[in-house]
Amino acid sequence: MSRALLPPIDGPQSGFTIIEVLIALAVVAVCIVAIGSVMSTNARGVRSLEQHVELMQAARNAMITQIPPRNEIGPGVLSGELNNHQWQIDIGPLGEGWVVPDADVRWIPQLVKIHVQSPGGGALDLQTIRLMHRPRQ
Repeated sequence: MSRALLPPIDGPQSGFTIIEVLIALAVVAVCIVAIGSVMSTNARGVRSLEQHVELMQAARNAMITQIPPRNEIGPGVLSGELNNHQWQIDIGPLGEGWVVPDADVRWIPQLVKIHVQSPGGGALDLQTIRLMHRPRQ
């Protein structure tokens, strides 16, 4: 092949200019920062969900293992620690007017408030209603 048939390699169309390289580098940098931001947000979301699930499991365990059976339960406050989570259960009246004086009602609803605090500082509050024996009058 002769030199006359080869295209010139040192003309204005050969290679990239420094401006084109810098623009391409800036676009790549912006894309990397955006991907890092999305990954960071996802990691925080996963951490938050893990903490919420951990608190819900601790509250569930406290409700299952620490609340006495219906025939032994009464108004008051119970507290303790379970799997490094502080818990407190407050049992009290749901409201007024549940006891009818001359009626033969053996059960009355009681409000059960459960507060669980994790070692990391996260907290969860739950409220539920539990039927209890009506106190003898």
